[in-house]
Amino acid sequence: MNPVDRELVIWLNGLSGNVAVIDDLVRIIATDYLMPLVFSMAMFGMWFVGRNPDDRARFQHWVLIGISSIGLSNVGVVLVNVAWRRPRPYVDLDEIELLFYRATDPSFPANPVAIGFAAGSAAWMVNRSFGYWLFGAALIYGLARVYAGVFYPTDVLGGAAVGILVTWWTTYLHRLFQPLSNLFIRLARGLALG
Repeated sequence: MNPVDRELVIWLNGLSGNVAVIDDLVRIIATDYLMPLVFSMAMFGMWFVGRNPDDRARFQHWVLIGISSIGLSNVGVVLVNVAWRRPRPYVDLDEIELLFYRATDPSFPANPVAIGFAAGSAAWMVNRSFGYWLFGAALIYGLARVYAGVFYPTDVLGGAAVGILVTWWTTYLHRLFQPLSNLFIRLARGLALG
């Protein structure tokens, strides 16, 4: 185990238990529900953005890339987990006070962070400031999980790398499947869904 990783998770998790309001806030942010909903709603909102039909189509293509990247990020995390099953901090370290449920999947890379960075990367490609906001939300999500004793800091960095790399790869793949994306967008518009 990386000693810096160990010390950072012990230090950040050691802050828990001192201020109940902060612990409660971290529990809310670190849940499996809030931040994935934020990332999903960000993609949903981007679907309807644009000053004109061409601008809206550009956003819609990036939403399709973002959704694909989110799904493929999960695949990327599973492939890493097949090769390496890193235990969670609360399994390895006695000093950890767990503020969350005991997850059974491996710690590295952080799957929820990969999803957040995949959504953020797609948003960043079409709107830099919105992408930065989603990157910030994904980073806060990851740090909340380190604070809660669920991830090591390098798990968060690994998840961010997976999300960004998968989005880059999905962008390349999208060029091959762009006729299907165009057809999907036309069908959605025909059904008044875009």
